[in-house]
Amino acid sequence: MTVTRRGIAGIGLAAPALALLPRASYAADTIKIGVPYPLTGGSASVGATLKKAIEFAADIVNNPHPELSAVPLAATEGLPGLGGRKVEPVFADHQGNPWVAQSEAKRLISQEKVVGLTGCYQSSCTLTASAEAERYGVPFLNGESTATTLTERGFEFFFRATPIGTHFGAAYAALLAERKAAGFKVDRAAMVHENTEYGSSTRDAVVKALQAKGIAADIVIPYPANTTDVSAQVLKLKSAEPDVVVFASYTSDAILYMRAMHTLNWKPPILIGDNGGFSDHAFIDAAGDLAQGVLNRSSFAAGAPGTNSFIANDLFSKAAGRPMDDLSARAAQGFLALAEAINRAGSVEPDKIQAALKAQDLKPGQLIVGYDGIKYDAKGQNALASTMIVQLDGKTYPAVWPAQNATKPVALPFKGWG
Repeated sequence: MTVTRRGIAGIGLAAPALALLPRASYAADTIKIGVPYPLTGGSASVGATLKKAIEFAADIVNNPHPELSAVPLAATEGLPGLGGRKVEPVFADHQGNPWVAQSEAKRLISQEKVVGLTGCYQSSCTLTASAEAERYGVPFLNGESTATTLTERGFEFFFRATPIGTHFGAAYAALLAERKAAGFKVDRAAMVHENTEYGSSTRDAVVKALQAKGIAADIVIPYPANTTDVSAQVLKLKSAEPDVVVFASYTSDAILYMRAMHTLNWKPPILIGDNGGFSDHAFIDAAGDLAQGVLNRSSFAAGAPGTNSFIANDLFSKAAGRPMDDLSARAAQGFLALAEAINRAGSVEPDKIQAALKAQDLKPGQLIVGYDGIKYDAKGQNALASTMIVQLDGKTYPAVWPAQNATKPVALPFKGWG
């Protein structure tokens, strides 16, 4: 069912507004942008990284960075279209709870007076927070939530820069078809997914893409998000013996799966982690030694010296104490895209920012991620979003597909713990 602004006006709130987290001091005339993320709870480590990414993006806008002169707003100070006013990210903690995300979005709009929002990482939280933004008629630019359903609601103020499940499914299917043509056994796949908006929509996209390439995807194993025991699911996989397993899991779940697979002494020939928890530094620290060779997706690679991505990675590493990864890059790019639209609008009026977003047409050379550009279709989805496939080697994810982006060849079978 299509949800319109009239249809969402009656959505109720299930949690009181939370106290605003401490933030840096800004002048009174800043342009406020609301940023709800999971700063506590099971995805707090991801939330902390994403917060650093947004702070990094705000610094790119607010202070001159001539070394990134190809990126809009990087070479100047503040928003030239608004007299040099600075942007201020106003963070909120939704705890990974969709109803808290909704109430926090309302607070950011009605009390903090933000002119736009970005976030929320978990698609289930983006679903409710963006519905609140739509009800108020405030632009929401999403940089990292990938549930395909988010742009199927008929919303007027929701825009998404990141690639989504259909892109990822197509990439996995193409890579697996290449491996099959090269003689690797790829006949039957299993899809394991957490059962919220992200996992369920990713399942549908991946299964459809695999089937289109002649790969049976008849083993589907859903599980409760943030579960504490996945032994039963791993035993089902061990019994079914699929050639490929694709996981759509958040951090704590991904760690549990790798530990349970190790304990039960089972691993598939090919293991794909659909970003989510598999890209989190906390996952790599806690279970990376058990997951060597896991395939993943990414829209970011540091690239060659002198490129936007290389320079951005260097700046972010110095500021955050760790390299930029796919999630932080996509989040930062989303914030930069929203700031570019606000600047081009020359106004904080929602309708003018919305019009600027509809007209946004950023080229690859203006981005810090590997998209083919940013230009939205009629539903608000970036029609130029793209992805590549990476593979865990030690504590990093070098690109392995497609060939023009690869820095290393694909290594199969899945190594795991040796």
